[in-house]
Amino acid sequence: MSRKIITYIIDVAKVWMHEYRQIFKDEGTLLFVILVPLLYPVLYSWIYNNEVVKEVPVAVVDCSHSAMAREFVRHCDASSDVKVAYKCNSLEEAKDLVGHQKVYGVIYMPEDFGTRLGRMEQAHVSVYCNMGLMLTYKAIFQTCTAVAADLNSRIQIELSGAYTAREGEITASPINVRDVPMFNNTGGYGNFILPGVLVLVLQQVLLLGIGMAYGTSYEKHGFVRLKPMLERNFGLSRIMVGRTLGFLVLFVMLSAWVLLAIPRIFNFVHIMPRGEFLLFTIPYLLACIFFAITFSFIVRQRENVMLLVVFTSVPFLFMSGVSWPKSNIPEIWQLTSYLFPSTFGIQGFIKLNTMGCLFSDIWPEIKALWMQVIVYGALATLVTRWQVRRS
Repeated sequence: MSRKIITYIIDVAKVWMHEYRQIFKDEGTLLFVILVPLLYPVLYSWIYNNEVVKEVPVAVVDCSHSAMAREFVRHCDASSDVKVAYKCNSLEEAKDLVGHQKVYGVIYMPEDFGTRLGRMEQAHVSVYCNMGLMLTYKAIFQTCTAVAADLNSRIQIELSGAYTAREGEITASPINVRDVPMFNNTGGYGNFILPGVLVLVLQQVLLLGIGMAYGTSYEKHGFVRLKPMLERNFGLSRIMVGRTLGFLVLFVMLSAWVLLAIPRIFNFVHIMPRGEFLLFTIPYLLACIFFAITFSFIVRQRENVMLLVVFTSVPFLFMSGVSWPKSNIPEIWQLTSYLFPSTFGIQGFIKLNTMGCLFSDIWPEIKALWMQVIVYGALATLVTRWQVRRS
C-alpha cells in the first residue's frame, strides 16, 4: 500500500515539474504567467496612483464684467482643483480651446449676471465640461458648485440682517450636512477600480498561461507522454492533481504580490486580515485554474487564447458589478456573470479588503467559488481525459 502511495506521489511530482518546465522553457508562456502578474499591476497602479486631478485648466468667458463675477472667478482659481488658464471674449473662442485640449471646461458669466444680483433676482452661471474625462469634469463641476454655494450663503447673510455671526450661519445653513466618504476616503479612481482589476488580472493571467501551454501541447502533441500514466490506477487523478498543484502553488505566491503587496506599495485601501488571505485566495485560484483548463478545450492554437482573453477582460469587469451598479445590469447578463470566478472573487475581495467586512460576510461568495471548483473541476477532468486520449 505504501509503495502505491509513493508511486502516486512521484507521478504527481513528475506532472507538477513538467508543467513548470513547460512554463519556463516557453518564452510566451513565461511572459504571461510570471512577468505580467509581476509588472502589470505595478504599471496600472502607478498610472492611477494620483487618484484625483489638480489644477484642471479652464477658460472663462466673462460677459458681465461685474465685481461679483470677478469674485466668482477668483474663488474658482484659488481652489486646488481648478486653474483659470484663459480668459476669452466669446464662447466660440473658448470652444476652440476645448477642441485643442488646452482647457477641459468653460465657465460662462452672462451679461446680466451682476444686474440680476443687484435687483435681487436669481442669476445664472453656465459651466461647460469635457465629459470625455470624468475626473476633470468632477473637479470643475464640484469647484463651481462649492463656490456658488459659498457666495449664496454670503448673500443670504447680508440680506438677512443678522446681528451676530451665529445668526448668519444659521440663516445661510439651517441644516448642516457633513460629507463622510466611506470605503474610499480619498474619493479617488484608484481606490475605486484597482481592487477589482487586481483580482481580475489573476483570472486572466491563468486563462492566458494555461491556454497558451495547452495550445502548445496541441500543436506539438505534448499530451502523448501522459498516455501511459492515464492507464494506471487513478491515472487521471495523478495528472489532475499534479497540474493543479503546479499552478496553485505558483499563483498563491503571485497572489500575495498582487493582492497584498501592491495595495500597500501604492497606499490603496488594504484592510483585509492576512489570516483570511489564504481562505479567500485558494478557492478563487482553484476555480480559475479549473475554469482555464475547461476553457482550453476550445483552444487549438496558442495565439487564439490571447484574442479571446483580451476581448473578455472588459466584459468580465463590468459584469462583476464593481465598475457599474449590478442593479442596472440586465438579468440575463447577471446570470451569465455567475459562470466566471472573477464575479465572486472581485465582490469578495472588495468586501474584505475595502469595506472591512468579516469573513462570514462573504460566505455567499466563498460558497459560490467552491461550487465553481466542483463543477469546473469535473469539467476540467473530462477535458483532460479527452485531451490525453485524443493525443
